[in-house]
Amino acid sequence: MIKRLAIAFFYDEEGIVDDYFLHLIKSLKPFVSKTVFVSNGSLARDSEMAVRPLVEEVVIRDNSGFDVWAYKTGIESVGYENLGEYDELLLYNHTFYGPIYPFSEMFEEMEKRKSLDFWGITIHKEMTPNPFTGQGHLPRHINSHFIAIRKPMLTSLAFRRYWETMPEIGSYNESVLKHESRFSDHFSKLKYKYEAYQNPDDYGSDYPCFINIEETIKNRIPILKRRLFFHESLFHEAHAINLPKAIDIIRETSDYDLGLVWRNIARGASPRILNTNAALMSVLPDQVLENNTPNDLRIAVCAHVFYVELLDELLSYSRNIGNKYDFIATTDTSKKKRLIEARLKKEVGIGNSIVRVVSENRGRDMAALFISCKDIFQKDNYDLVCRIHTKKSPQVSAAQGLLFKNHLLENLLNSPGYVANVIDLFRKNPVIGIAIAPIIHISFMTMGYSWFSNKEPVKDLLRKIDVKVPLDEDTPLAPYGSMFWFRPKALQKLFDRNWKLSDFPTEGNYRDGDLPHALERAIVYVAQDAGYLAHQIMSPRQAAFNYTMLEYKLQKMLTHSPVYSFFALIEKMRIWKANGHPIMIEANGNPVLAPVVEVNGNSLVGARQPLLKESIVTTIGAAKRSLHARAPSVFYVLRPFYRIGRNLMSLVR
Repeated sequence: MIKRLAIAFFYDEEGIVDDYFLHLIKSLKPFVSKTVFVSNGSLARDSEMAVRPLVEEVVIRDNSGFDVWAYKTGIESVGYENLGEYDELLLYNHTFYGPIYPFSEMFEEMEKRKSLDFWGITIHKEMTPNPFTGQGHLPRHINSHFIAIRKPMLTSLAFRRYWETMPEIGSYNESVLKHESRFSDHFSKLKYKYEAYQNPDDYGSDYPCFINIEETIKNRIPILKRRLFFHESLFHEAHAINLPKAIDIIRETSDYDLGLVWRNIARGASPRILNTNAALMSVLPDQVLENNTPNDLRIAVCAHVFYVELLDELLSYSRNIGNKYDFIATTDTSKKKRLIEARLKKEVGIGNSIVRVVSENRGRDMAALFISCKDIFQKDNYDLVCRIHTKKSPQVSAAQGLLFKNHLLENLLNSPGYVANVIDLFRKNPVIGIAIAPIIHISFMTMGYSWFSNKEPVKDLLRKIDVKVPLDEDTPLAPYGSMFWFRPKALQKLFDRNWKLSDFPTEGNYRDGDLPHALERAIVYVAQDAGYLAHQIMSPRQAAFNYTMLEYKLQKMLTHSPVYSFFALIEKMRIWKANGHPIMIEANGNPVLAPVVEVNGNSLVGARQPLLKESIVTTIGAAKRSLHARAPSVFYVLRPFYRIGRNLMSLVR
């Protein structure tokens, strides 16, 4: 029997060893005689207690040198002179999930390849030029997430010198250049032979276990790279990476618990990138799916009813829940409370009903949920809650307001069959903590701009409640319009916070940057911090309406693109933005480059009066559109003054 030594490298900013890595260590244990666990940085107490029984030695060191110096430290803790006691040394790290398929398949296959001196699971092909230096070539190499070294090479002077002369590693790039891409090439030139469990030449990319993940999983590769879930989504788009298909194959052909993936990745991935890369979205039919399980969940509808005349509309949608459900309502006057209670008594499907009066409509539906209803959802009363409210959106046109309201209600409560499928989605996926409608984009300038002035307030809010999930850069994943399905446990940090009405703006002072808008954008981050995922849901009609319009807008924009690659276009637009969005303006028949002045005060560049006038008109128009998108109520107040300014500009020669 082969005697193996393993050095398991681990790093986590918070020192938390998630279950996926404990499972990985346990799964390798039948093939390993001794495991040395090396952590760059201290471990959380619970994590250290969980690790120690699984390994023979734990080494905790400073967070320096990346995985390279962690491996070096592990080898030195065993001692070069003792390496000869083992037939094989395994160096592996925390950057992958596994085993997707039994490790026995891999070890049995690699034991047949007697002529190898070292081997790995996957190989990265040679690249020219080297993407890390821009010149030369990146050598073909075994990926450093898993390397096995056999006794002849393990006990050689060359192996010892490699590690003893290892230079300091100060960055990820240095880690790749000075170790990962160097190791295989260095020992190959010394006539040591290597291969990988999966032949990279069977695939059409330089990095098959990342780019060709659908095919490699189909061919029973035993690992799934963690970075696939949080890497830049445009890279996935440009390289046609189909992570969702790989996940489907794992569900169908493997007994690996994907909950290990979701519980880990929820802590460290920004929600929109995770949602995009893993396609965490379902278009659910209006007919009950055949494999649905009986609903035994305790369900409530929690509605803020400011406009009592819209209560019947809410009830017509909530009625689609079908089974007995509780109805919890908040409103702002005793008179409205009596009207609501009288109406609820007539509703057959409702079990218990609770109607509470808030002292004032301060903070609107957000304060009503997290202050007036907190005691209800701090207790284990409900498994699932649908949060809705009477929505009129007086700050936008009637057509826009109606479209936004329909977008929310139809995607949350479209029909009895649809709601049954939503509930079953939660039943079968305990990791889903919140279900939301996708971002409203038809007739609303939200995509790319929906942080508005809320990003800093959200950062401050999440810091106060100790939520460390990274924020999305441009467009947060959020329940825009503040209607959503949720598990109360997913939002406990928000219910446990001691909010006061004075924290919220008074009626009439409700605008971007205030607490209600920050809470709306913080909800998904709070759920992920609790270990839950956000899942987008759509009805078929809404999916068709939204997708076709989105496709039309995108193709219309790309028609004017100077490049064919979407990734390249985004890079050009980033440069354009960084330089103040300069545009070409004709002045006396000559093109003049001038920046578009934004509302944030970027200065105009232009030497002649006609150019200045044209630039001012362009700028005012841009400011008007931006104001309409970001603060519609302010826009309608200032619109008469815009008309006056436009008339005055017409007098300028």
